[in-house]
Amino acid sequence: MKSFIKQKSIIFSVIFFLICCFIVVFLYKNIIDNRENAKVVEQQWQEESSRRENAKSLVDSIKTVESEKAILESHFVQSSKTAPFLDAIVAPFLDTIEKLSNEVGIKTEVISVDSPKESTSLVVSIKSTGSFENVYKLIMLLENSPYDLEFVSVDLENVNAGNSSKTPQWTANLEIRLLSFIN
Repeated sequence: MKSFIKQKSIIFSVIFFLICCFIVVFLYKNIIDNRENAKVVEQQWQEESSRRENAKSLVDSIKTVESEKAILESHFVQSSKTAPFLDAIVAPFLDTIEKLSNEVGIKTEVISVDSPKESTSLVVSIKSTGSFENVYKLIMLLENSPYDLEFVSVDLENVNAGNSSKTPQWTANLEIRLLSFIN
């Protein structure tokens, strides 16, 4: 009977050992599968994270470029085919002339604005009246404005040349070609 119990114990031990081996192999295979799944999920996560970083970088680049584009576009004056010639698109340039005139304290009026058909420039004629120093300052400010300008003609005239009792008044008739004009 002892041998029978020993046999039963051995058979039971072998069966238990085989079941344990099966469980260990099953769990080991699951661990390996989980590792592979984790690697795939982590790779997908890294790719998505990389895409998000690229998209964020692109948005930041666009924001940077938009501010630079606004600065660049402020250098150019455009005409519009659907709006009148002296519409709100050319007005900023004329406002700049008026602002610079006010800064130096002289009176300036726009005589004419012309856009030759074959040219990509805008020709503006202005008349300014004030002291010589202030007229000269206006010319210098226009020359250093953010627009690409060419002075076609500059005619300076002393208005009260014969009268020495008054502060000399000068009149400047300027014809300016705006080269940074997109027609």
